[in-house]
Amino acid sequence: MAAGKGTRMKSSMPKVLHRLGGRALVAHVIDTATRIGARNIVVVTGHGAADVEAALEGAAAGATPSFARQVPQLGTGHAVQQAAPLLPDDGTVVVLSGDVPLIGESTLRALVAQSAGRRLALLTIRTPNPKGYGRIIRAEGQDDGEVLAIVEEKDATQAQRAIDEVYTGVMAVPSRLLKAWLARLDNKNAQGEYYLTDVVGFASVDGVPIVAHRTDDAIEVLGVNSPSQLAALERAFQLRQAEALMDQGVRLADPARFDLRGTLACEADVEIDINCVFEGAVSLGAGVTVGANCVIANARIETGSVIHPFTHIDGEKAGVTVGAGSLVGPFARLRPGARLGAEVHIGNFVEVKNSTLAAGAKANHLAYLGDATVGERVNYGAGSITANYDGANKHRTIIGDDVHVGSNCVLVAPVTIGAGGTVGGGSTVTKSTEPGALTISRARQTSFPNWQRPKKAPKA
Repeated sequence: MAAGKGTRMKSSMPKVLHRLGGRALVAHVIDTATRIGARNIVVVTGHGAADVEAALEGAAAGATPSFARQVPQLGTGHAVQQAAPLLPDDGTVVVLSGDVPLIGESTLRALVAQSAGRRLALLTIRTPNPKGYGRIIRAEGQDDGEVLAIVEEKDATQAQRAIDEVYTGVMAVPSRLLKAWLARLDNKNAQGEYYLTDVVGFASVDGVPIVAHRTDDAIEVLGVNSPSQLAALERAFQLRQAEALMDQGVRLADPARFDLRGTLACEADVEIDINCVFEGAVSLGAGVTVGANCVIANARIETGSVIHPFTHIDGEKAGVTVGAGSLVGPFARLRPGARLGAEVHIGNFVEVKNSTLAAGAKANHLAYLGDATVGERVNYGAGSITANYDGANKHRTIIGDDVHVGSNCVLVAPVTIGAGGTVGGGSTVTKSTEPGALTISRARQTSFPNWQRPKKAPKA
């Protein structure tokens, strides 16, 4: 169910599209449904329906879901009524909420097993603060006995409101039974809405067993209704991911200051300092060290490399590769298509985009390499750039093995610097050079002895 507006979010964005761990809340739910083997996923949309449906086209890990629109929004039962025509009769329906993103795969599997194709299974939890939740009504004197009903807060008596076992909004029920019960719903209640929870009463009347699977994990059933709740859930989510990585042997300087907004695969002896953010698909080879305050997205960092603090690596779709034993940063930027060979050095305030640097190449400070192929053992001087854009098209620069490029040079692409060549500092190179050549392209120095700088006129 993903039709709600989320008024307390105070945002023009539909609530289920707000992000947790870098992904829409509802995308997490769809992924979990996919992992438990759902053959048909229906998302009920309402507020911002077009935006939600567009965002979910290919956004989840599984197949694109089907959509059913709920306009107007008349309650949870009304929402599921809209989805009913898209549900096959021979399956088990699992009802999930698009704003409860961390529901667990194992929990849902257990819930489906409890349903077993013939029972109504409800996911419940005990909470010291049940306000706002539907209370689980069991047979008198039976703490874990038969479930008789769910009573919504506004319809509950004072005694019922004291019950601490609540319905989480998640149920598993045979489709053929659910469709029949949905047809019997009415809105004769305090809210004037069609409650999905009324199906519990119908099951009881029809003699269908009602079971409750109780979870002890409050995080997996927490919903998001406000920015503060979203922030709290984000920290809980990140701490879980940090703990999972540490269980694998990753050494995090402070798991409370770590953010993973995608996937992170780590080999042995990886060390990650504070305030690092990983996005997309990132892999870190054995012995990799990542300094503080780095942002790394869609990249492969190979064995023994060191990413110094404040480095920004963003591979986007093209990806970035950092070869074994390389040193990157601090304050370096690797953009899409950067391919660094083994033991490459990229220093402070160096930017690399769509360029390949072979083993041992170095650009240690204040430089730009865009659309370049750089050979082995090249030394690329401070302040030097490849001028790769002519205002309409990008062009490539090729720098051969063992080239030395002095400081403050401009290599105007397309151009090739022959292997073993040297480019004198301050040169602007517009023509390709022969291997082994010294290339200097700059104005002749002129000095004026005893020259006096202009002086300010004395004040009147």
